[in-house]
Amino acid sequence: MNFENKKLKLFKKLLDLMDELRQKCLWDKEQTFESLSLLTIEETYELFDAIINNNIDEIKNELGDLLMHIVFYSKIASEKNSFDIGDVIDGIIKKIIFRHPHVFGNVKIENSNDVKKIWESSKLKEKKSKVKSVLDGVPKTLPSVIKAYRIQEKASGVGFEWKNKDKVWLKVIEELEEFQNEVKKGNKPSIEKEFGDVLFSLINYARFLKINPEVSLEKKNKKFINRFQFIEKEATKSNKQLKDLSLDQMEEYWDLSKKNLD
Repeated sequence: MNFENKKLKLFKKLLDLMDELRQKCLWDKEQTFESLSLLTIEETYELFDAIINNNIDEIKNELGDLLMHIVFYSKIASEKNSFDIGDVIDGIIKKIIFRHPHVFGNVKIENSNDVKKIWESSKLKEKKSKVKSVLDGVPKTLPSVIKAYRIQEKASGVGFEWKNKDKVWLKVIEELEEFQNEVKKGNKPSIEKEFGDVLFSLINYARFLKINPEVSLEKKNKKFINRFQFIEKEATKSNKQLKDLSLDQMEEYWDLSKKNLD
């Protein structure tokens, strides 16, 4: 059996397994789009964690979980005569071809930014598309950092973009100054608004540096957790609780954690 036949056989086996689960497993028989949706979100975040930790085995496993969900949704839909996995695959194939005229057509491009512009403009042209704005494709329920990043990417894709990163950094400085001015005034609503402007401009600068702000922040979260837990362990070794330590003692342990963990 060649490699391509093996992949097709395995995919068919997965489809057959899903058919059997829907017939014989009480839990699987009860599932709906709605009941699966939160589990799908959880699986997506587990994949994200695996990617952040650069755990290749876990990435493979979590991709399998997500693939199972795609097959699951498609099976439920097929039982209602709505669509099946074949329709899902056919749809994405057509979408990919339509949105890549520089690969499957005669459109000429110069760089990856041109690809983004083609992608966003193609979405607006697709048949039966309900998208009226470039930004309509950004899910409202996305975490705010990711949402800001995707909004900026999509706006950039149609040419609404700064010319270089230096101007973006000047915007960051401008927003910081406005934020500091509002802090001095003590106006809570304005402080909150300006802080949002600072975050949005920093996310935009990260995009120019080709840094994913969500990944960057999550790595910082993990680093802080590791260092803080190190302090907790050191306090325990001394038969103390964190509340018993002075700030200076905590900072000493914090510095020690850098040497031991970083």
